Amino acid sequence: MQFHSPVPVQWIADLIQAKIIGNEKSNTTGINELHKVEPGDLVFVDHPKYYDACINSAADFIIINKEIPAPNGKTLLVVSNPFEAYCKIVNHFRPFEPANKNISETAQIGEGSFIYPTSFIGNHVSIGKNCIIHPQVSIMDNCIIGDNVVIQSGTVIGSDAFYYNSKKDRELWYKRMPSCGRVIIQNDVEIGANCTIDRGVSHDTIIGEGTKFDNLIHIGHDTVIGKNCLFAASVVVAGVVNIEDGVTIWGGAIVNKTLTIGANAVILARSAVGGSLEGNKIYWGIPAQDASQVKREMIWIKRIPELWDKVMGKKS
Repeated sequence: MQFHSPVPVQWIADLIQAKIIGNEKSNTTGINELHKVEPGDLVFVDHPKYYDACINSAADFIIINKEIPAPNGKTLLVVSNPFEAYCKIVNHFRPFEPANKNISETAQIGEGSFIYPTSFIGNHVSIGKNCIIHPQVSIMDNCIIGDNVVIQSGTVIGSDAFYYNSKKDRELWYKRMPSCGRVIIQNDVEIGANCTIDRGVSHDTIIGEGTKFDNLIHIGHDTVIGKNCLFAASVVVAGVVNIEDGVTIWGGAIVNKTLTIGANAVILARSAVGGSLEGNKIYWGIPAQDASQVKREMIWIKRIPELWDKVMGKKS
């Protein structure tokens, strides 16, 4: 999440009651989690396992629970509970806003767009020109919809991320991280019925221009999908996935988190993608592999009884 304007780090420190180590006069431009940090961002870390990754990330400002020398160019904000400090910042800059109308007065609807009755359009939503939003669609706060977008009935855009801070030493092991990211749907996208697209935890979930979704598709938080992709029914994509332009994913395929699928790849139905895949290839299976190789292996597997009989026949 980018702040509307740069925020002095001293103001942030006062809000979360942190000790500053490093430059006290600098300004932070946004807040992010580790997978998506950019220069100027504020990030938190509360486990020694991730100290190095966080300190060496692009983030310039780090909320941390250990006093250490600030690396060159970094500012540390030391608190006892970085997770709670992070939540306090998010809730300050992106507070809960109740809605009592089907279409918020703060929403912007472009010329020629039609919204069917029973749909919900949240606070600060932007919808472009010539869109069709079918019945019982929910577009939650701060989401951005481009021009010529079609969203079919029952779809939810911008639901909270399935993302939790876990600690086994407390009564409630899992605490939800508040979602301050958005969903951005670019021009000429079509979304089928009963799809769910989660907002980013702190960055944006993006559906690229010209991409088409069938029904019952789930897209996890902070995932970025390129232009002109095609997803058949019941595809499930986890969080922080990068799917490049022109990718086709057929029905029922499942894509694991924090990986990349290269441009123009094809994932055949019911496959499970467990790691990053190169572009311009066809994949199949669990885990998904080069489809031509899997088919050759299946042919040899079918020949095992025949080969066994030949071997045993020679021995007898």
